[in-house]
Amino acid sequence: MINSEAIGVSLFVVGIVGWVYKSLKPPAPKICGTPNGPPVTSPRIKLNDGRHLAYKEVGVPKEKAKYKVIMCHGYDTSKHMHLALSQEFMEELNVHIVLYDRAGYGESDPYPSRSVKSEAFDIQELADQLELGNQFYVLGASFGTYAVWSCLNYIPHRLLGACLVVPFVNYWWQATPSALAKRSFEQLPKSFQLTFGIAHHTPWLYYWWTKQKWFPSMLDEGMFTDSDLELFMGVMNTLDNRPEKRRQQGEHESVHRDLLVSFGNWDFDPIELTNPLTHCNNNKSCVQMWQGSADRVVPIELNRFVARKLPWIEYHEIPNAGHMLFHDHRSLEAIMRALLPS
Repeated sequence: MINSEAIGVSLFVVGIVGWVYKSLKPPAPKICGTPNGPPVTSPRIKLNDGRHLAYKEVGVPKEKAKYKVIMCHGYDTSKHMHLALSQEFMEELNVHIVLYDRAGYGESDPYPSRSVKSEAFDIQELADQLELGNQFYVLGASFGTYAVWSCLNYIPHRLLGACLVVPFVNYWWQATPSALAKRSFEQLPKSFQLTFGIAHHTPWLYYWWTKQKWFPSMLDEGMFTDSDLELFMGVMNTLDNRPEKRRQQGEHESVHRDLLVSFGNWDFDPIELTNPLTHCNNNKSCVQMWQGSADRVVPIELNRFVARKLPWIEYHEIPNAGHMLFHDHRSLEAIMRALLPS
């Protein structure tokens, strides 16, 4: 005899399991250049693992340039981020700049296995295929700085210099004093504490969390200063850098993956690095860190600690500047002049 009650319970359980699975599993990305994906409109290289990396070049032609710099964009932006440097300024410095879409952003293929380590080797392959030479400079802003830390650890022999602008911090780096990490973490709005904590401790739950109505926004939480907001409104949603363009292959493999990687467990601790660029011979520090004193996104106390622990980093703090200082032309010009040994 069929036990209809047992069947009903089983179907209910199966339904719940299916609903949970669907809630936790992100949709497949829409890959550029595939039949159901966005078109490819930018130059791209093909990496050794078959992925494509999109890029753009500005400044002096690389054949004539004295300096070559690869720039790593931050969270929820792309190679089309506002670059607050005029052509005249880049010619004055004789610099060639390459901006690229990190994996999953813009027109670069998603990479579910993206890691801190993979960022460095993406950059190395980009430099090799674009024939930038044996050595070059890297500069990252905000979340793009974890790619710079990666280069300093995994490919330091390829670097002539590196710059970390308003660098993000991982509150779970082992060498950070627990009291300092806790104090800095608790300065964040509660919603961000929860978001970063989920990304670190329960990454399998992160996609579901991003779909909740209380998922935080930096704008809504007052994370930007007035000067940040002025810069933000002017530069973030330009024609080629609209959210629907930079996230066009799917949010999970772009912005979500960024947080999962950066707040995940690293294979190394930046605070324990010894000077990786001892081969530089510029009579100046080859690694620079720039921080705004009014930054509400990144805890300034933690970056001051990192700079003290790593005396080979030249630390600059801009009074009253917020998190968007990379997009201020005066600040970025000063950063570039300090990085390149003119």
